[in-house]
Amino acid sequence: MKTYEFESLLKSFLIFFLLLEVLIAINIWYEFSERKSTLKQRIHEQMRLCAYTIECEGMKTDFVERSKEKEENFLYKDVESFYSYFTVPKAEKFLMKVVYPKARYEAALQKEESALQKQFLLYTLIAAAVSLLFAVYALMPLRRALRLNEEFVKDILHDFNTPLSSMKINLKLFRKEIGENTRVERLENNIETMLALQHNLQAFLKGIQTQAETFDIASVFQERLPYFEVLYPDIVFHSEVASLKVHTNRDAFVRVVDNLLSNASKYNKPNGQVLVRLEGATLKIEDTGKGIEHPKKIFERYYKEQDRGIGIGLHIVRKLCEEMGIGIEVESKKAKGSVFRLDISRIVS
Repeated sequence: MKTYEFESLLKSFLIFFLLLEVLIAINIWYEFSERKSTLKQRIHEQMRLCAYTIECEGMKTDFVERSKEKEENFLYKDVESFYSYFTVPKAEKFLMKVVYPKARYEAALQKEESALQKQFLLYTLIAAAVSLLFAVYALMPLRRALRLNEEFVKDILHDFNTPLSSMKINLKLFRKEIGENTRVERLENNIETMLALQHNLQAFLKGIQTQAETFDIASVFQERLPYFEVLYPDIVFHSEVASLKVHTNRDAFVRVVDNLLSNASKYNKPNGQVLVRLEGATLKIEDTGKGIEHPKKIFERYYKEQDRGIGIGLHIVRKLCEEMGIGIEVESKKAKGSVFRLDISRIVS
């Protein structure tokens, strides 16, 4: 199960489960109130029985003078007990006071609470099972739709391979015939851009291969920077990357570099700069662009602050970095630019 599918399952489960829990809690509270009231009525019945039969186990009795403040057959309550007054036959001036200890009432109430707690736990387990079944059932159509969508995108990507490869080969042949030509070079770069987008979608759908190799990080920038210099002629690129051997998946590392350089160039200001530096085991890609309004959100899937793009580039960057064991951080200020820091200490050979 993919992350977003698990997130959908969890959210559906929690919404339904919490709704059921609220209903169960209301029902249990209502039942507790009913049992509490019933318990008081039962106590009062026992007190009345005590007054008539003098069978008063666990209760105390006393005779008090009748007065207007002492209402008969009414359950009173104080700090330590419940009590009630009852008529005494052939004794008009006196009432029998029956006292029921509060400790005994609380013990009986505790039994009721314990029973309801067990009932609540049982209902909660049933609610969890029902919520899980509901969430799975609700997610199944979504999963089928997502699978169909992914298969469709994979087929489209596969179909792109033939025309793109053909265009690339023919442009190389054409270049051999006419020699170096700026327009041909731009067409080749446009094809490379389409291939990069294709690779991004492939990484988004199925991740990366785990096969690793040892290569020089400086060679990556020697290879990729000229491509971006042609693609963005108004941007000045600086590289301060010394030779350093790393061991990881090279295609994935190039994909990370390409995405970061592409964003640094695409969202830069006119005649802006992109600086790439290697400081120890930290690779920095810095630009003088527009800056990022919400740096903490930029790695989220589909999040974007501009109209361009579909919002998966930096999500793929983080995904690839996690799979390669590379730490990534961003620091940005509006209208001043952004700095992406890659901690490559774990992949240094």
